[in-house]
Amino acid sequence: MTEATESIKQSQTSAVGWYEFATRHRASLAAAAILIFPLIMPFTALAVNILIYGLYALGFNLVFGYLGLLSFGHAALFGTGAYLCGIAVVHFDWPWYAAIAAGVFGGLLIALLIGVLAIRTRGIYFAMVTMALSQCIYYVFYQAVDWTGGENGLRGINVRTIDLFGLQIDFINPLVRYYAIAAFVIAALFVMSRILASPFGAAIEAVRENEMRARASGYDVTLTRLLTFVLSGGFCGLAGALQALHLSIVPIEMLHYETSGLVVMIALLGGMGTFFGPMIGAAVYLVLENLVSVWTVHWQLIVGAIFIACVLFFPAGIWGTLIGRGRR
Repeated sequence: MTEATESIKQSQTSAVGWYEFATRHRASLAAAAILIFPLIMPFTALAVNILIYGLYALGFNLVFGYLGLLSFGHAALFGTGAYLCGIAVVHFDWPWYAAIAAGVFGGLLIALLIGVLAIRTRGIYFAMVTMALSQCIYYVFYQAVDWTGGENGLRGINVRTIDLFGLQIDFINPLVRYYAIAAFVIAALFVMSRILASPFGAAIEAVRENEMRARASGYDVTLTRLLTFVLSGGFCGLAGALQALHLSIVPIEMLHYETSGLVVMIALLGGMGTFFGPMIGAAVYLVLENLVSVWTVHWQLIVGAIFIACVLFFPAGIWGTLIGRGRR
């Protein structure tokens, strides 16, 4: 065996070992990055937005990247979580933890309702049905002015302190708020990692790769799709609830189809079907938006051009392309 051959084999073993290590400890690596994240961001509010939209994209990626279904209705899951969390605080004076639970429940419930009606469709039909149902939910919240504020949005979601086992945490402090929200995002990352590493996670990918073979192997394809969509709703509902607490308001635009399109862009930018892709996509998109909008009011044109360039030169997304090159 020549020295060149030995060198190639060693480099391949090193690359595979790095990839396996990153996959095995992906949630821990993501948690470590989140803990130091505010130190490298220009301001804390941007870091919080990246966490929340990264979590939103993480839930969407479970359906889009791992199950292979393109949904244009995830704004309904995100917005419902935000509204139910806000309503629990404003109208019922619930504590913060109960309000967040209400947001997660709202995401799960709306995902179940949309999933039951849409999950038997395929391709573009699934995308159109989810978008139509999402817009129906948008108009329900839009018309419920007494509860949601209508076109003005829901205001007054003021959570100043968090009582945690007798310890009063100042939620107004930007850095404290970041780490309080980061705790929920890190927990969600560990749950997502566990789902993907479970037999159910393997079933999700089996349905995506070959539906007929998965059905022949004994998997209930329809039920797998429905459960995946509902789980996605839970993650998106949690993201919406955290956004409501972060902004202290819930704008009606959170339920609009543009919010569904935004998460598609973030997932494609970061890399669909990858664990770190949603967070990286959210970070790249929001940082670009923040930087370019300072220079020009036409920031969407520039960000759109950058997105097109990324799609052309990094079709697997930023993180997906890095993984592919690392494997080779």
